[in-house]
Amino acid sequence: MAASTAIIVPARLASTRFPRKLLHEVHGKPIIVWTAERVRREAPEFPLYFAVDDPSLRDALASAGFDSIMTSPEHACGTDRIAEANREIGAEIVLNVQADEPLTTGGQIRQMHQLIQQDVELATLGSPLESEADFLNPNHVKCVCDRRGRALYFSRAPMPHFRDGGGRFDPALAATVPVLIHLGLYAYRADFLAKFSSLPQGPLEQIERLEMLRVLENGYRIQVGVSQQALIEIDTPEQAQQFAEYLSANNLS
Repeated sequence: MAASTAIIVPARLASTRFPRKLLHEVHGKPIIVWTAERVRREAPEFPLYFAVDDPSLRDALASAGFDSIMTSPEHACGTDRIAEANREIGAEIVLNVQADEPLTTGGQIRQMHQLIQQDVELATLGSPLESEADFLNPNHVKCVCDRRGRALYFSRAPMPHFRDGGGRFDPALAATVPVLIHLGLYAYRADFLAKFSSLPQGPLEQIERLEMLRVLENGYRIQVGVSQQALIEIDTPEQAQQFAEYLSANNLS
């Protein structure tokens, strides 16, 4: 079963804002199946697995021809769920796509695969921050990087602080600094993935509720690539409707 690189999609049934959202049907198909079909079509060169916490997710995927691994429902984050699944899969590099982001592109997946070849433990992507609405939105995680594109910090708060403008977002300045909206796509080296769950949570992760801060607080390196393609994340029924409208507008089925 071992592969040098595999895509593992963590999937849990519980969702606070949108109960059982991954099984919510859009145009007659569960969201998780939309994601599975998209990833297989966009990046067929990588084996694809789902790490699930409920038999209903496993069954929905199996009926559409996709492989799942049952994992503990007690995991606190997707990274821990992926780590459990990879103990069975045995991939040397793991690419993490989110189950509620059904428009991830093959370009983004391959970009992550290239980034993890560098001397880092983890790689991820971000898209350029271009509007004040995104700057102020705590649901959009901001990331700032050093000159090599390695993450310095992630936050739900507006950052950096544009002091000369009284803290208001300055699009001209934002275009000159490495500040991004973090996209929930990751690439891990297997040895670091196995180690992640044993790392202690630091105060920054506990405050911000962002697992990437656990990586930085424990002194590990995250390479961040820039993607011009933003993701459509489905977190609410309204966003599911927007996805349905996108499919209709683009004649997708």
